[in-house]
Amino acid sequence: MIFLSHNHNDKGIIEPIAIRLADIFGQDQVFYDSWSMQPGDGIIDKMNEGLEKTTHFFFFVSANSLKSNMVKMEWQNAIFKASNGKCKVIPVRLDSSSMPAILSQSLYIDLYSNGLDASIGQMVNVIQGNSTFSSSNNVFSNLTFELTQKSENELEIKIAANYYLEPIPNFLILVDNEDGELKFELPNENMFVGGFNKGVPLNNGRVVNAQLMRAPRGITPTIPLRILMKKTDGVDFKFIGVLHQTSEEEYQPIPIKQ
Repeated sequence: MIFLSHNHNDKGIIEPIAIRLADIFGQDQVFYDSWSMQPGDGIIDKMNEGLEKTTHFFFFVSANSLKSNMVKMEWQNAIFKASNGKCKVIPVRLDSSSMPAILSQSLYIDLYSNGLDASIGQMVNVIQGNSTFSSSNNVFSNLTFELTQKSENELEIKIAANYYLEPIPNFLILVDNEDGELKFELPNENMFVGGFNKGVPLNNGRVVNAQLMRAPRGITPTIPLRILMKKTDGVDFKFIGVLHQTSEEEYQPIPIKQ
């Protein structure tokens, strides 16, 4: 199943893409709200039904979609699924908006720069498993992270080095939660430095909250760092992404493991 996650204000550009993909793969293989949902259907139920069958999740990134809570729910759920190896999440940039932190180092399709036909061709290649992306869109990161739901109230972030020792184990866990709604632990470490920071500005202009987590050791390919987030009943995890300190004053986003 191919899932097209977008905001209705972008439907003018999304619909030609949906129709082209339906012509190639079949309408029943493309989850597009205009034909996948009918009057009277529960929106959340239909969305979850579509996500359960999804193998390729295309998130159309625009100023409209970044402000949409429904679209945010869709792509965050897809990322959880992708972290378990059940689907691929492929961002498609529609305008000059910056990628969300969690996706900013992912390979993406740049419709804004490359145009509609070239981008549809790339989408088809991704679905068919062919080579597609330009290396200029691929930013190297030694670190990646995985998300695992340990229980209803616990979410684990596993940060791993893929190639070599990462000597600076300082991270910001970006959330939309308020101070006191979540607890952060390093369950496998004897000690750590942590602190909640309100109003952290990101490069795309968004302002979020962030939990500093500083471990007492480096990270290697065989010894990852596990961060446990705990919430109380009635509170939702509003996880955004992970930043890694790369210099005295600079933090860079790390990608989710695909």
